Amino acid sequence: MKQETQQDQTYSTDYSVTPQDASAPELAERKPKIKFFTAGNIAVMAILTAISFILYAFVKFPLPFMFPSFLDMQISDLPALLGGFALGPVAGCIIIVIKCCIKMAMTTTACIGELADIIIGIANVLPASLVYRFVKNRKGAAIGLAAGTVSAIAASLLANWLILIPFYTERFGMEAVLGMMKALYPDITADTLYNYYLPMAVLPFNALRCIVCALITFFTYKPLSKALHWEIKIKKKSAETDADASAEQASDGFIDTTAADESANAPIEK
Repeated sequence: MKQETQQDQTYSTDYSVTPQDASAPELAERKPKIKFFTAGNIAVMAILTAISFILYAFVKFPLPFMFPSFLDMQISDLPALLGGFALGPVAGCIIIVIKCCIKMAMTTTACIGELADIIIGIANVLPASLVYRFVKNRKGAAIGLAAGTVSAIAASLLANWLILIPFYTERFGMEAVLGMMKALYPDITADTLYNYYLPMAVLPFNALRCIVCALITFFTYKPLSKALHWEIKIKKKSAETDADASAEQASDGFIDTTAADESANAPIEK
């Protein structure tokens, strides 16, 4: 097994060496200065945040034959997952937070629902992008997306148990909340609310939503990676004339094309 050692390509780098540095052999090869908030990264995050907000606020629909009607199916975590894979975990979390903060202007839940969505979204994006940051291949992507799905499901159960259900029952009353669930769960009562709602609605609903996002991310990230790394590609072409193609040839098919070009013969796990 060979472990991949390539540098994360979500950052712009500065390899400049001063004449004084060049005179000292031990200083001739400097570590690159890491820059995250570059114009290119900010532009990509802004575009992904806008798409994520549109999906979050407008592109959603209920599945009343499977779940209570107030649970709307949406895939707004998808742009954040793409951003997390391309630009790193911090970028993915920023997209989640900004998306939900913008939605707070349209809230019908006193921002409690958006707060819960921030928790669940970060629980999904952070583990997925962290794993892929260190294992940039198909296996790393699959493990990361699976970890994010499990983490988001657990966070959704906790958020509904500790935040959302208490809020809704206090604001609208227990009878109103139960009335929205009677069609699917005729025997539900105030005493059995959690027993019905959490395992039969929250868990499968969030599992379905996260699995759909994970599958779309898995199959679309590689085709979109060049667009997501456009700034890095431009900088590489202008700064390095001898691009190395061996890292890309050693890839197992999922590693970012731009990331492979940036690495210096980085071995990749097969």
